[in-house]
Order: sequence, then C-alpha cells, then structure tokens
Amino acid sequence: MNTIQRIAKNTSLLFISQIITYLLVFLSLTYMARYLGVEKFGILSFALSFAGILIIFADLGLSTLMTREVARDRSMIEKYIINVIILKVFLVILTSFFSLGLIYYLNYDAITILVIFLVILSFFFNSFSLTFYSLFQALEAMEYQSLGQVLNSLFLLIGVLVVIYLGLDILGIAAAYFITGIIITVYTVTVYIRRFSLPKINFNLDFSKDLLKKALPLSFALIFSSIAFRIDTVILALLVGNVAVGLYTSSYRLIEVLVFIPSVFTAAIYPVASNFYISSHDSLKIVHKKSIEYLTMASIPIVVLGTMMANEIILLIYGSQFTDAVIALQILIWATPFIFLSFVFATLIVSINKQKLALKIAMISMIVNIVLNLIFIPLFSYVGSSFITVITELTDFALYFLFLSHYLYRVELEKIILKPVIAGILMGLFIYYVDIPFFSMIFIAPVVYLISLTLLKAFSKEDTDILKQIIGIKGK
Repeated sequence: MNTIQRIAKNTSLLFISQIITYLLVFLSLTYMARYLGVEKFGILSFALSFAGILIIFADLGLSTLMTREVARDRSMIEKYIINVIILKVFLVILTSFFSLGLIYYLNYDAITILVIFLVILSFFFNSFSLTFYSLFQALEAMEYQSLGQVLNSLFLLIGVLVVIYLGLDILGIAAAYFITGIIITVYTVTVYIRRFSLPKINFNLDFSKDLLKKALPLSFALIFSSIAFRIDTVILALLVGNVAVGLYTSSYRLIEVLVFIPSVFTAAIYPVASNFYISSHDSLKIVHKKSIEYLTMASIPIVVLGTMMANEIILLIYGSQFTDAVIALQILIWATPFIFLSFVFATLIVSINKQKLALKIAMISMIVNIVLNLIFIPLFSYVGSSFITVITELTDFALYFLFLSHYLYRVELEKIILKPVIAGILMGLFIYYVDIPFFSMIFIAPVVYLISLTLLKAFSKEDTDILKQIIGIKGK
C-alpha cells in the first residue's frame, strides 16, 4: 500500500467514523438543548469550555509529540508510552487540585460546581484515551481510534436518553459525560494491550524530563489555543450570563462538530508529513498544497449553506426557544474556512519541528481573542463574541500561512480559492432562487457545487491520478 493509499485508508476510516459520530453528537445536542433549555444548556456549555481549557494541563502536548516521534521511529513506542502515562498521572493529580481550588473560588452554587467537576473528571479520562489514540495514529492503525470515537458518542447519547427517561436534571447529563469517559479509557487500554503489547514498566526520569522539555512549546501552544477557542464562553458567562452562553454555544457547538473534517484529514497526514520531513521535502510540499486545495473546497459549501439556511438549521436542531442563535450561526460559520486551513497548517508546522512558531501564533491569537472579547462582549453580548471568533481564526490562518510560506512552501492561495469561491456563489444563487424543501436542499445544493467545480475544471490531472491511486487503478 503506497503513501496516498495509506492516507486515503486512514482518512476514510476516520471520516466514516466521524460521520457516524456527527449524527450521534447531533442527536445528543438536540436532546440536551431541548431538555435543559437555554439557561441550563448555557451552564453545561460553560462547564465543557472550562474543562476544555484545564485539560490541556493534563497533557501538555505529550500526546502530539509522541505521535510525531513514534511515527519516525516505531522502535521507541515502549519507551514513550510508559513515560508519557506516568507523567500524565502526575499532571492529572496536580490539575485536579488546581481545578478544585478554582471552582471553589468562582463561588457557584453546589449543583453547578458538581456539574463542572464531573465534566472535568470526564476530560481527565479523555486525556488518557488521547494517549492511546496518539499511538494508533503514529502506527497508522486508525480503525481503533475510529471505533473509539463512535463508541464515545454512542455511550454519551445513551446516557443522555437515560437521563431524560428518568427525568433527571443537568447533574445527570454531567454524570453521563463522566461515565462515558471511563468506558472509553477502558476501551483504549484494552485494545492497545490485546492488539500490541502490555507496556513494560520502564520509567526513565531523564527521558521524561527531555519529553517535557520538547513538549513545552507544544504544551503552551495548546494552552493558548484552547484559551483562545473557549475563553469567549467563560467571559460571556461571567459578564452577561448563562442565557447568552446558551445562545452562543448552541451555534458554536455546530462549528465544533464541523471541525471533524480537518481533524480527520490532519490525523491521517500528520505521521506521513512527519516522516516526509526527514525523507522527502518534495513530497511534503505536495501534501501541503493538496491539503489547502481539498480543505478549501470542503469549507466553501459549508459557509454558503450555514449563512443562507441558518434559521432552518437552528429550528431543526434546537427548536424555537433558540431562535436568537440564528445570527450567531450566520456569523460563526464564516470562521470555518480559516479553522479548516489552520488545522492543516498547525499540523505541518509541528511536523517540520517548528513548534515554537505554533506557540507564538497561539499566544497572539489568545491575546487578540481575550482583549477583543473583553471590549465587545459588554457592548454586543454573544453577537460581538461571534464576530471576535471569526477575527481570531482569521488571525490564526494569516500567521500560519505567513510562516509556512517562509519555512516550507509559498502556495498561490488566490489561484486555489478562486474556482471554489465561484462554485460557492453559483451554489448560493441556486439556494436563493430555487424553492425546494430544506432536507432536499441540503443534499442537492452540494451536488450543484460539485458540478460547478467540475465545469470550472477545478480538479487537475494530478487530482485524477491521486484518485486512481486511492482506488487502486494503475495509470499508464
């Protein structure tokens, strides 16, 4: 199996699993939001954002570093896994004590504190699952990660349905997250032991210190990125209230779900790109260019559909009580292309050992996000925060593009985006002028977009050759 086929295989596995995961998350979001209402859904969203920031301290970039290094030298797998796990146990204990103190300081009511703490604990378990996912990724055994992601969403949905059936409150939803976290951790550990081997206890203090030193730029980059990604929810909760959080995050969660597209793609190319940095710079440049082309093509129809059909999407998923969230979705959806491309840019930056640049970019984005949110949230509430999210993602994209153009390869971005943008405009005109039911439109409009791309000759002979390699057709 050649490199392109391996990437296609791993991407396909992750993509199929993420489609299933997307449907399960869609159902979970729908049931949770409708059952809890705007305010309690806002509390849960605050807990998830708060935990999402803290969990970075329980990983500190160790999983990402391990993926890169094991992909380059698989003989190091035993040494990495046991040292990373022991380091994570230590980090989880420290972060737990810090979390308890911080939650107490926030002076919330008892129920809210329990919700936050249960969600944080679930994220700690997720951190250990991430360790094994990172190894599966490095070994290009994506089927185990794919199954784990599906199981995670399935058990969470089952938990939510049980909570609703029993008539429990928001604390029951938080408990569903916690129990699901435990189950998936058990799954990942079991799969690794049965499929690969039982890790030998071989802790090396000097090696662990070296790991932390190498991971430090990655860890701070992840911390800053996580803060930039989630701090708006925390600021909204503190300055405006849980209703605004509920309206904002109802749309924001949909954008988070869409992140599965670039995350699947980058998960497949990360070990390959890391290897190409050592073995073939020309191949790495091709990965860079094609990643931009394909993710740009994927993001444009999402922007058009999300902007023009936001009202129908919000009503379908959340119901009329979330009508005020429509404007937030129409704004936030424009962050999608920048998020997609920033994902692949960040992956390439790390794969070429420039994690310190990722740290600088993450720090700048975090500062931009916090400062602008503190200025505009008091004035425009969740609408202002929606605009700031787009600005932050644009900042991320611009900085990554600038650095990669210097250190790797200068892509002619204007040529890449021209045809997808024209196809997107044609798709938008179709949606505007053709009056058909919503469910028909969400399937037909992307077909119009794809036909437009084909007529505009957006797919080159190189793309055709790649497709032939993926499906195993040998060219002449």
